[in-house]
Amino acid sequence: MELLLTSAGLRNETLRDALRDMLGKPFGSANIVYVPTASMAESGDHGWLLSDMNRLHGLGWREFDVLELNGLPRRLVLDRLLHADVIYVGGGNHYHLARSITGNDLADGFLEALAGRVYVGLSAGSMIFSRNLTEHSADVIGDTADLHVLDAATVKSPFGLFDWYLKPHLYSPDFPERDDAWADRIVARADFPIYFVDDDTAIRVSDDKVDVVSEGRWRFHP
Repeated sequence: MELLLTSAGLRNETLRDALRDMLGKPFGSANIVYVPTASMAESGDHGWLLSDMNRLHGLGWREFDVLELNGLPRRLVLDRLLHADVIYVGGGNHYHLARSITGNDLADGFLEALAGRVYVGLSAGSMIFSRNLTEHSADVIGDTADLHVLDAATVKSPFGLFDWYLKPHLYSPDFPERDDAWADRIVARADFPIYFVDDDTAIRVSDDKVDVVSEGRWRFHP
């Protein structure tokens, strides 16, 4: 399994080089599928989604597919994932994304697809792998509003691969409250490991090996 879990996508050459190495071939020889599902639960301007999609498309893929996880037959969704060399899952509401995977019975098939492909997550797309993606962590992190907007009180991690939790957009100008004091308050309440990553950083997972790829700043609290 090869995962590149970013805060804000492939924003710098270091992250793009990491993906090239994980893919093992040029982008122009590979198919990518972009999953915007998490963004569907976000209101307001979606220019950030278009910017990310355009930046990614500009890397020159052989085929650039866009796939919504809701409303399509399960087999069709899984076939589209299997057709890709890179599965790119974008940002938005991570609880909506997790519930879309579990609610459409996609978790097992998704994991099978990941066995032979590279996964890139952006923000919400990077947060869904922790077994600590629960209503408890929502309270600890301060994300309960994102859960309640879905008229939900509970959430289940679709994969539960890691005990650590990833929180994106540290020091981001788009999230000015996410500074060291904000991270310190979360750490003081947390009973699980947390990576805080900025928008120039990713957590890279290659089978059982986990490391950090970065041109920016990050924190880890075990």
